[in-house]
Amino acid sequence: MHTKTFVSAAVGLGLLTLSACGSSSGAPADSKTVTLVSHDSWAVSKNVLKDFEKQSGYTVRVLKDGDAGQAVNKAILTKDNPQGDVLFGVDNTLLSRALDNGLFQPYTAKGLDRVGTDYQLDAGKHRVTPVDYGDICVNYDKAYFSEHKLAPPASFADLVKPQYKNLLVTENAATSSPGLGFLLGSAARYGDDGWQTYWKQLKANGVKVVDGWEQAYNEEFSGSAGGRKAKGDRPLVVSYASSPPAEVIYADPKPGTAPTGVAAGTCFRQIEFAGLLSNASNSKGGKAFLDFLVSKEFQEDMPLNMFVYPVVEGAGVPAEFTKYGPAAKAPETMAPDRIAADRDQWVKAWTSLVLK
Repeated sequence: MHTKTFVSAAVGLGLLTLSACGSSSGAPADSKTVTLVSHDSWAVSKNVLKDFEKQSGYTVRVLKDGDAGQAVNKAILTKDNPQGDVLFGVDNTLLSRALDNGLFQPYTAKGLDRVGTDYQLDAGKHRVTPVDYGDICVNYDKAYFSEHKLAPPASFADLVKPQYKNLLVTENAATSSPGLGFLLGSAARYGDDGWQTYWKQLKANGVKVVDGWEQAYNEEFSGSAGGRKAKGDRPLVVSYASSPPAEVIYADPKPGTAPTGVAAGTCFRQIEFAGLLSNASNSKGGKAFLDFLVSKEFQEDMPLNMFVYPVVEGAGVPAEFTKYGPAAKAPETMAPDRIAADRDQWVKAWTSLVLK
């Protein structure tokens, strides 16, 4: 989803050893190796991955390729000679771009019948397999609002009010998936005619735009970042509904409550997919890996590694996850065909409106 897991999370879980650096071009096509291409937030428990390798006979190689947007763009550029067999991390904001470019070949994963139909946005064709969902939302620094005796914003409309001037930082909609999700959330909320007016008001109210989530959350946001004292001075940031539990889990010592909260009326639902790349050198292994992604074992392992919700019915979610980061009750949503039709022109209009 989007480079959202804390840097300390990746290091703490010992996941960096899974990453292979550089391009796989020129690597021998080994039928016993499955290569996964993903955004930087891919994470899985070692024992869970070992179970798959033991049961399937395949060794998994992971190539991390930046933010979700970067990973998808690179996969499109290299689709005739892909870096790997499976791409994980294309979400509903980028799905049409991937499908229109013929990135994936159809495959119906074993266990897909246990995935909720709401998440199957390519139903019937099965070029992608739903893996997880989450919500992009404005997060707030509880200490700041308590100290200033100010109620935190609760909705999109609140963010343009004078009391929140110069408090919000968001990501660039052209380069970051949470930034794009926040733009799409505002378009879903205000429609074709109203979203540009809304962003003019946000700009007038001092919204700050940075390239990606890492910079927005760990550098600009005043809330603690992964248990570390943040150096930023903006108490509002576009992040995820699942960021507060991450704050608790990675803090030492663990606080009784999350130091950050979520503005529930600012959320946009994001669904992530994986797909078998059209020219995968190991399509058999890639199919086995897609089956693994919708297995109960992987789905239940996922929340505390990638801070997203499972899509498989009956998959359990850890108590601290539901306590500190419940999914949004009424997030903004947008049909994939509408995103496909309007995304590029919206991003172009947003860029000239907000960045110039």
